[in-house]
Amino acid sequence: MSTSHTSLADQLFSQLQGAPLQQIAQKLGTSPEQTQSAVTAALPLLLGALGRNAEQPGGAQALFGALQRDHAAPASTSPSASMAAGSPGGFHLGGLLESVLGGGQSGGSASGEGADILGHIFGHQRGQAEAGLGQATGLGANAGQLLQLLAPIVMSFLAQRVASGGMDAGSLGDTLGRERAQAQQQGGLGGGVLGSLLDQNGDGKVDLGDLLKVGGSLLGGRR
Repeated sequence: MSTSHTSLADQLFSQLQGAPLQQIAQKLGTSPEQTQSAVTAALPLLLGALGRNAEQPGGAQALFGALQRDHAAPASTSPSASMAAGSPGGFHLGGLLESVLGGGQSGGSASGEGADILGHIFGHQRGQAEAGLGQATGLGANAGQLLQLLAPIVMSFLAQRVASGGMDAGSLGDTLGRERAQAQQQGGLGGGVLGSLLDQNGDGKVDLGDLLKVGGSLLGGRR
């Protein structure tokens, strides 16, 4: 694929440039510069954690089903229309950002949806992820709110990528696995927090023992 060298986090971040980032900054009460830095850390953290989940037995299939069931784009923002418009990755924020930021009728429920998604992504490590991101970026308690804002956007982005790219559960898992590996290789704020979540036994390395400890909770137990 022509975009294989560009991470999903980079592709999605490019879609958030300009007005979306300004709106997120206003929602959080943070400067545009701090918000941009925090978002560049939060996106690899979210996508990398999803990649970790997808590597667990049945994880990719569970995520694939959730994307198709709960996060498919409405007809007015269909992936094919987005691709025709020439958008990288075929993703348009449309009314999603307005809803997530509380500007639409579903603003309140969107915040709850973000919290639910974080529960599925991080399991019992949600608090650790929020605290780590808050400390790394200087956002403090606002880090949890930022992750709640971004989680539905990330899921909708993935749902449209699945639909427009003809992905199945296997290729989705492979793509997210590469995303996790890239986030950890590049390090940075998001990669550092992701690495600390994976290193459960504190030995500085991510090994099979770490994955076995966290594997059950990462799938969210959704039924």
